[in-house]
Amino acid sequence: METTLRGVGVSHGVAIGEVRHMGTAVLEPPAKQIPAEEAEREQGRARQAVEAVAADLNARGNLAGGEAQAVLEAQAMIAQDPELMADVDRRIAVGSTAERGVYDAFSHYRELLAGAGEYMAGRVADLDDVRNRIVARLLGVPMPGVPDSDKPYVLIARDLAPADTALLDPALVLGFVTEEGGPTSHSAILARALGVPAVVALPGAGELPEGKVIAVDGSTGEIFVEPTAEKRAELEKAAEERKAALAASSGPGATSDGHKVPLLANVGGPADVPAAVEAGAEGVGLFRTEFLFLDDSKKAPSEEKQVEAYRKVLEAFPEGRVVVRVLDAGADKPLDFLTPADEPNPALGVRGLRTLLENPEVMRTQLTALAKASEGLPVYLEVMAPMVADRADAKAFADACRAAGLQAKFGAMVEIPSAALRARSVLQEVEFLSIGTNDLAQYTFAADRQVGAVSRLQDPWQPALLDLVALSAEAAKAEGKSCGVCGEAASDPLLACVLTGLGVTSLSMGAASIPYVRATLAKYTLAQCERAAAAARAAESAEEARAAAQAVLSGE
Repeated sequence: METTLRGVGVSHGVAIGEVRHMGTAVLEPPAKQIPAEEAEREQGRARQAVEAVAADLNARGNLAGGEAQAVLEAQAMIAQDPELMADVDRRIAVGSTAERGVYDAFSHYRELLAGAGEYMAGRVADLDDVRNRIVARLLGVPMPGVPDSDKPYVLIARDLAPADTALLDPALVLGFVTEEGGPTSHSAILARALGVPAVVALPGAGELPEGKVIAVDGSTGEIFVEPTAEKRAELEKAAEERKAALAASSGPGATSDGHKVPLLANVGGPADVPAAVEAGAEGVGLFRTEFLFLDDSKKAPSEEKQVEAYRKVLEAFPEGRVVVRVLDAGADKPLDFLTPADEPNPALGVRGLRTLLENPEVMRTQLTALAKASEGLPVYLEVMAPMVADRADAKAFADACRAAGLQAKFGAMVEIPSAALRARSVLQEVEFLSIGTNDLAQYTFAADRQVGAVSRLQDPWQPALLDLVALSAEAAKAEGKSCGVCGEAASDPLLACVLTGLGVTSLSMGAASIPYVRATLAKYTLAQCERAAAAARAAESAEEARAAAQAVLSGE
């Protein structure tokens, strides 16, 4: 009998197949004592296992490339953390086995992260995955992870570690469903990059029986258990219609009546550029430069290294627009040489532009590198600061750009509600706004973007969030300036229409989403988008807002 479950759709498409569950996590190793003379050998075993796991994570990252590579390299750094290894050695020295020493040291660090505020607690799943891989190697048991199968399936998991998501084979994994996670979690972002339909934050997903046939709609978040023949046909028809629309769609982003909406790509570095070009991106709307700094958390990359990386991205879009976000460090992206380790709540502390203003030499080097990288190139360079709170922040950033001799437009990201509420004031100092919907939702609703339990409040369809987007877009229009969206909200084709109706002037997203957004925008006029936006803002919840916009655009 067909039943319907609902989670949060995070990656478009439909998948129909049998359920396969993720390999179980490593069991807790026994707490047995070893003689003192065996301690040195056990310490050596632990170090070898750590190095092997770090090497494996780095190798997976090299294969995956792009954003996945940065995430996996960050995990490898966790595995090799000197303080963690010192704790492992200490525990083994007083009688623990290698596997028990690793397990207990990581568990202690896990407790520290979990108690360091919700933002850092969002990294616990990554830490658990590293621990499980090291312990599995020491115990000589199979790694937890994606199951072996000779036929395609739908993967079910409590959560997916980046190491698993990054190398999913779309030919075998038709789609995936997780109990935890949110629309902006690592798994969701990587699923969109892979083009794999995905639903997260589905309560009870782990209880779906192995081998049961389910249908996953990554657009609506619906899961159909044992779908009827009629339901399968309906979903498959919808999927084919989407594919046909994608194939017929090309060229610049625009509504059906010719209102231009440039569709740009979010990239983390040169490795992401080919996919963006292939998808027809009209430029880059968010170049996340922090991935370059994560290569070595002990020191900043040299000016020469930065120039080389920036120029590769700029050269890929001649006559196109490239929007670079300067280093966004702090909170869930700590850097040893830059961010304080003892902040009680780093998400509300010194992060983003605040970090750079406290370390002006780091910002000066980056801005100088950008100036040199753009010399002689026919590219429209724009540079923006993250976590701008007010006009004073915007002025400080613009002054730094001018001091570095940067020939570009200077902008501010709208991620803090104060920047949206006082957008006209901010625009007295900068030439454009770019809305980061992920963090704007986080700070508007006090809802951590990595915590599945509050994913309802991270939904970009929340009317209060749409109100803040509208305020920003209206301020930009009044000042004769631009206001784009570079958060994950832009990757939702229906929401892209609503954002256009709110007055947003460009949309930036993962490359895989560009064809879907282009095809959907081309179906509606600007007036229809404006009516859908008004209907969504008039709603009382995210679900009602989505339904109201859909009703307007479908003519119901």
